Amino acid sequence: MNMSGRARRMAKSHERHRASNELNLIPMIDVLSVLVMFLLVYSTEVEVIQNTKGITIPESIAEATPKDSVVIMLTRDQLFVQGEPIATIDEIRASRTPIIAPLRAALKRPMLVGQAMAERDLAKREITLMGDKVVPFDVLKKVMATCTDADFGRISLATMQREKPAPSTFKPS
Repeated sequence: MNMSGRARRMAKSHERHRASNELNLIPMIDVLSVLVMFLLVYSTEVEVIQNTKGITIPESIAEATPKDSVVIMLTRDQLFVQGEPIATIDEIRASRTPIIAPLRAALKRPMLVGQAMAERDLAKREITLMGDKVVPFDVLKKVMATCTDADFGRISLATMQREKPAPSTFKPS
């Protein structure tokens, strides 16, 4: 079979373009590896603390970040340890003792607070209190007293960090 010049050129052109239709995965793998590295680097800066929609956390200008700890949540009407309901705010306020017995019992359970936290020595046991900003101070005081009675040496209050420090209202006389 004798091909015309035009047919030969078309066949060569067709062969050339068919070879370039292959999918090259190397650039896509490079982009994905850069994306994974980016996510790994920036995900280590985030501290995740349990939160519920029932809590409005107060604001603070403190720079310290929370450490791994047991989380106590105080909503407007309930007290939780690691997400487990322990007592109501009304029960805590009605109690005459400064120690909340159900909370103390929950903090002593290694299954609830975690075996690693239960085995730490007193100075390194940490608790983070996440309380709604409308929780009465007497309830907060009882919760903190119970935490220290249950052998937790460090208590932190969870707050939302403000963008800028609040302007000082103090004027010297």
